[in-house]
Amino acid sequence: MATTTWALDTTHSEIQFKVKHLMISKVTGQFHKFSATVETEGDDFQTAKVNFSAEIDSISTNNEQRDGHLKNADFFDAENHPQLSFTSTNLEKIDEENYKLHGKLTMRGVTKDETLDVEFGGMVQDPWGNTRVGFTINGKINRKDYGVSFGMVSETGGLLLGDDVSIHAQAEFVKVVAPQEAATA
Repeated sequence: MATTTWALDTTHSEIQFKVKHLMISKVTGQFHKFSATVETEGDDFQTAKVNFSAEIDSISTNNEQRDGHLKNADFFDAENHPQLSFTSTNLEKIDEENYKLHGKLTMRGVTKDETLDVEFGGMVQDPWGNTRVGFTINGKINRKDYGVSFGMVSETGGLLLGDDVSIHAQAEFVKVVAPQEAATA
């Protein structure tokens, strides 16, 4: 069976994270520059090979000062590690809509095995003849596993920042049609 490549439509995709602040609320951030590809055997997503990367300098939490701090060595260390990446090792089908995406996340030069929950949103033909698929991805990582150990204690003795980081992504992919397929279509 032929390999199918799926390109990320970044205009219809987003990657966000949330982390507890003062242990009473959460701060949301996102990456504005990211890319991903998926390769499957035909249209069988159980065979998917996923590659994702995000540029650390594109981080935004709607606070310029905080964004600058997140880029420095206390957190992402963008100067020495300009990207984070995820490469899948297996996509485990749970049922018709739900999967477990197993893979290796690399951040700050540290690579760890992680598992993310994936919900398949479906496959459609858009008005221009392109085949599109959508996914919702959720997961949780411990920032300290990746050397992001910055922490402070508030005046009342509480932690300023939680260790767990929730990940949420919406991803829409477009099937890449090979030139010979396009000519015969």
